[in-house]
Amino acid sequence: MLHSPLITDLRSALGGENVLSAPSEMVVYDCDAYVVERHPPEAVIFPRSSEQVAAAVKICRRHDMAVVPRAAGTSLAGGCVPIGPSVVLMLTRMNRILEIDLRNRMAVVEPGVVNVNIAAALRGTGFHYAPDPSSQTASLIGGNAATNAGGPHTLKYGVTVNHVLGVEAVLADGSIVQIGPHRDPGGYDLLGLLIGSEGTLGIITKIWLRLTPDPQDYRTFRAIFDSVEDATNTASEIIAAGIIPAALELMDQGIMEAVEAAYHFGFPPDAAAVLIIEIDGPRVGLDAQESQIAAVCKANRAREVLQAKSAKERDLLWKCRKMASGAMGRLSPSKMSEDCVVPRKHLPAMLEKIAKAGRKHAIRIVCVAHAGDGNVHPFMLFDERDPQQVERVLAAGNEILADCLALGGSVTAEHGIGVEKIEFMPKQFGPEDLEAMRKVRSAFDPQWKFNPGKLIEAEGVVR
Repeated sequence: MLHSPLITDLRSALGGENVLSAPSEMVVYDCDAYVVERHPPEAVIFPRSSEQVAAAVKICRRHDMAVVPRAAGTSLAGGCVPIGPSVVLMLTRMNRILEIDLRNRMAVVEPGVVNVNIAAALRGTGFHYAPDPSSQTASLIGGNAATNAGGPHTLKYGVTVNHVLGVEAVLADGSIVQIGPHRDPGGYDLLGLLIGSEGTLGIITKIWLRLTPDPQDYRTFRAIFDSVEDATNTASEIIAAGIIPAALELMDQGIMEAVEAAYHFGFPPDAAAVLIIEIDGPRVGLDAQESQIAAVCKANRAREVLQAKSAKERDLLWKCRKMASGAMGRLSPSKMSEDCVVPRKHLPAMLEKIAKAGRKHAIRIVCVAHAGDGNVHPFMLFDERDPQQVERVLAAGNEILADCLALGGSVTAEHGIGVEKIEFMPKQFGPEDLEAMRKVRSAFDPQWKFNPGKLIEAEGVVR
């Protein structure tokens, strides 16, 4: 067996039941949700504590082996695909909610906690954890922190970095450090640096989360439109009116078709787009905002505007949005989800460019969007067993990302760069910016052994 001394040392440190190394076992970990690139690791390990993570990192360093941190493997950008000889370090068995401290409005969790389980643990306390990626029933807090995940309520409440007070992390030399959770500790913002670093600077083993008071009330609407442009104009005009919704989500006709077939929500089959709009806060003032939103929708030719009349109806509206990705399985055996963001005023143009790329490359593309902040998720539908379709979908994806940059946007808003978009980093950033990033990475990990081939390449490396 290759690297048998490495496997022996890992088993000695972690226990044999926490180390996998058979080739048949590696197949499960050769890719993540970015299915078009696959590389099997040398081994997969399941530490149960920060100390075991540190021990494993030291062993891998001694054997000159790269370490790829992995949570649930839901990355849509290849963020935890092994590149080169690597050990995949699974965080799924570090899955405890260690403390809920309502007095100080924070929770302490391990990285393997499922996002939605925090919501369940907080139910009835008057507090919640605000970041709610659409994958929250599967994605883990460690992965959310690694990619600085967002979600539908990002528009008002912010992304993961806005809700992390502190972390414990294992660095490349195997040392364990704690950053935060104190307010304004002074010095450099190392916490902000680690969140969103995609496992390239350190492996997060504990997280202090900021808890947000529950709003007093909600108003949740579904507005149906006969054109995508009317829907996107509505989103812009709502914000221009001075209203910042908690969430403002768009689904196009293709998404509605899949969701309707799966869950029967009553979407009209001939509608072009739907907006899900939610406002929250003190009851005083919500009625006025509700009237303003209805007026804006009608001025933009909304076919109908329906309001959820109960918590059950609100939950159903959010279910139809958050289950949209899973519903894609009814349309195609494989999908690739892009993640691009443009200035909100360019959202109609971006959606047209996405449609054009689909026609050009003969790939069906359907879209959801966090319309309030210009973040679009085109789902490209294909069959990964067909090499020609894989080639076309990659070409379409690259064209979409290039169009996004041309409109003044970014190639990621919440999925991260991973392996998928690494070639776009020199297109989005100048040489001086890239060199500064390389120096930061080298300061944390001089040998670049943490999650190699992700986020940024070493100078001169071309994949």
